[in-house]
Amino acid sequence: MSMSTSELKEIARKCRVEIVKMVYRAQAGHPGGSLSEIDLISALYGNYLRVKPNEPNWDDRDRFILSKGHASPGMYAILAEMGFISKEDLESYRVLGGICQGHVDMKWCPGVDFSAGSLGMGLSFGMGCAIAGRLSGSERNIFVMLGDGEIQEGSIWEAAMAAKHHELGNLKVILDRNRIQNDDFCVTQMRMFDIPAKWQSFGWDVMEIDGHDMDDVVRGLDFLVNNNDNPAILIANTIKGKGVSFMEDNPAFHGAAPNDEQFKLAMNELGEVMS
Repeated sequence: MSMSTSELKEIARKCRVEIVKMVYRAQAGHPGGSLSEIDLISALYGNYLRVKPNEPNWDDRDRFILSKGHASPGMYAILAEMGFISKEDLESYRVLGGICQGHVDMKWCPGVDFSAGSLGMGLSFGMGCAIAGRLSGSERNIFVMLGDGEIQEGSIWEAAMAAKHHELGNLKVILDRNRIQNDDFCVTQMRMFDIPAKWQSFGWDVMEIDGHDMDDVVRGLDFLVNNNDNPAILIANTIKGKGVSFMEDNPAFHGAAPNDEQFKLAMNELGEVMS
């Protein structure tokens, strides 16, 4: 049964709490991009992704490839919310030997289908998964989440061209367009001009949404799921650090942890009652 938008919003809120807690405990990590992506990921797992938490390696499952794998707290938070891992497992984030490594890693964490490191690799990996699914006669879809700083990588555009060449209607991309990358705003680092037009020029079907309006997110994911004749991309306009005032639109929190005072403020803003 599909979750309502209010239920999806609550899942995203709880995930935001866990994201900030993980980064605070570790005093390291990437909160900004995790907070910008989580509304999209919550709706994807809540209503669309064909997976079995009690059977994470089910062969016919849909795949979710978090190409921007440093935003792993968002991935771990939703995996815990969906029952792939426990809330206690989240305490292993960035702990030596823990299942929640700094970058998502399929060898360590149940429910992770891509081991991330260098950016720009996830779309090619997802394209391979999509071709494999088609060759095996599977109905599975492959969802790939990219960051907008990441699409400065040439490998993204090679994969985009190849995906259209192979007419991969089972390949569906979500672009978390929060406009900030590691060092600064994307427009300062490397302007990308008209992003929707670029994808259209490569033959992809394109839709642009507000990545924090859950009704818009649901409409966008409907577009992806029901578009099976062509590779498709959902360009989601988001705010880095969404939900935490001092992190929002702040490049400093691409990869920084809150201090004690900031943590308490964040928990208050996210509606978490601290004991």
